[in-house]
Amino acid sequence: MKIAVGMSGGVDSSVSALLLKQQGFDVIGLFMKNWEETTSQGSCTATKDFEDVVQVCEMLDIPYYSINFVQEYWNLVFSQFIEELQLGWTPNPDILCNREIKFRLFFEKAKQIGATALATGHYAQTDDQGHLYKSHDLHKDQTYFLYTAQQDVLQQVRFPIGHLSKHEVREIAKKHDLITAEKKDSTGICFIGKRDFRLFISQYIPYQQGLFLTMDGTSVGTHAGMAYYTIGQRKGLCIGGPGDAWFVVDKDAKQNIVYVAQGDDHPALYAQTLLGDECSWIGKEPSFPLYCTAKIRYRQQEQECIVYKQAGGTLEVHFTTWQRAITLRQSIVFYQGNRCLGGARIAAKGPCRKSL
Repeated sequence: MKIAVGMSGGVDSSVSALLLKQQGFDVIGLFMKNWEETTSQGSCTATKDFEDVVQVCEMLDIPYYSINFVQEYWNLVFSQFIEELQLGWTPNPDILCNREIKFRLFFEKAKQIGATALATGHYAQTDDQGHLYKSHDLHKDQTYFLYTAQQDVLQQVRFPIGHLSKHEVREIAKKHDLITAEKKDSTGICFIGKRDFRLFISQYIPYQQGLFLTMDGTSVGTHAGMAYYTIGQRKGLCIGGPGDAWFVVDKDAKQNIVYVAQGDDHPALYAQTLLGDECSWIGKEPSFPLYCTAKIRYRQQEQECIVYKQAGGTLEVHFTTWQRAITLRQSIVFYQGNRCLGGARIAAKGPCRKSL
């Protein structure tokens, strides 16, 4: 079997290729370039990453290719990311990239060069039926970003390091003298990297000064643009005065207003219900009401909930406990035990908590 490994230039994909080669598969290394650097300060180090891919592939004695998806990424991922920021939402480009690029266009390219399966360095696991399961290392589990992958695609996808911890992955890389063994993990959104989010986004969304208002309509300052803030945000507000720290609790895109409140546990930050659209199930749609667990952001612990299906396919989710900072256009992902069932895009949140 010929397997194409999505090589990012990091340790996870490097070890994935190594393990598959050791298992006797015919391995191909594929590097995917999604972002074109325009300045010397660019944070998406595509050139250096590809150099690392080349060295790893040559060491493993496997062929390698570079595929340019810069235009496709711009059209299918980045342009939508900017559009939704302008509407006051907080989109997740990593999930969109997996759906539109990695497990569709990228996989199609892999098949064109003769691969019958695709492998990536994600921390996740699958079975022969194409069900998706959490990785062994729950601290690194990435199923949250993979919920849009379809079952027939997952039947052809392998996650070679899904049964390993991050420590074990690095130890394997060190044992085999891979140059990526000590390479730091990439963090944040690829096309922004370590740069200041507001400064980067201002190249595409001009500064538009607006008001910071409390929930009762009192002005407590001005902001640089509603698109630069997200629900639950504390840093970068620059609102002084006595009392607890200020947090973003809501936004009004039409009036360019950012609503804020004091205190990490302010009632306006909490809601117990939400609506989800653009549902994506891995395999057969479950029966409703669905009793399961869910998370509304990547690093969150799973929360118990009941999911109802409304007319038109919208999901109504009721949590057993109050949820902090439910954010529009982030994703809610559903689980039963270790299995990832699928997910949806957060379209609306229910009433806020009235009091502490």
